[in-house]
Amino acid sequence: MLLLALDTATPAVTVALHDGDSVVASSSQVDARRHGELLLPAVDRVLAESDTRLDAVTGIVVGVGPGPYTGLRVGLMTADTFGLALGVPVHGVCTLDGLAYASDLTVPFVVATDARRKEVYWARYDDSRTRATEPAVDRPADIAEAVEGLPAVGAGALLYPDTFPRAREPEHVSAAALASLAAEKLRAGEELAAPRPLYLRRPDAQVPKNYKVVTPK
Repeated sequence: MLLLALDTATPAVTVALHDGDSVVASSSQVDARRHGELLLPAVDRVLAESDTRLDAVTGIVVGVGPGPYTGLRVGLMTADTFGLALGVPVHGVCTLDGLAYASDLTVPFVVATDARRKEVYWARYDDSRTRATEPAVDRPADIAEAVEGLPAVGAGALLYPDTFPRAREPEHVSAAALASLAAEKLRAGEELAAPRPLYLRRPDAQVPKNYKVVTPK
């Protein structure tokens, strides 16, 4: 097993290589506006650091969000392209699950990432490997009762201390955590999700209402 993992669902552009037992190499840069510019150089850097050829990879792991439309699709399209070019499977992993896994918490907690528009993408977990609710997007004040008293990880939790007073690191997901979680599940014979995006809401750019199509006579 040699997994190439990547995620662009948060401001972090993160890539890792996992040999089935441990992370061989990883790279993470935080820049919410340069996902497309930074991702492929990060892949090259990780492969060079591990002295690995791309065609040695046996599977791709990609964070499927939830996340903003523009950033999220960079990682998903890149993963699909690698999968097609190499003829290897592409496995989807919820980005929130990667953050939860990295927390290594053994008690109920919350993962919350920044969804912009004064909202968070979030889910509750029983422990670092067990998600208790489906991912959702809400205003922090609207979920205060549901998350009251629980520890929380992620940039969304750190942004809104009134709702998440017990917020802690990690702030952003790492591909190393995604790869480790995926490798653990694959070794156990578990089936991973399809590499399809969890947007949870419409993109910012939309066709205006009452748009009139003008065609030549």
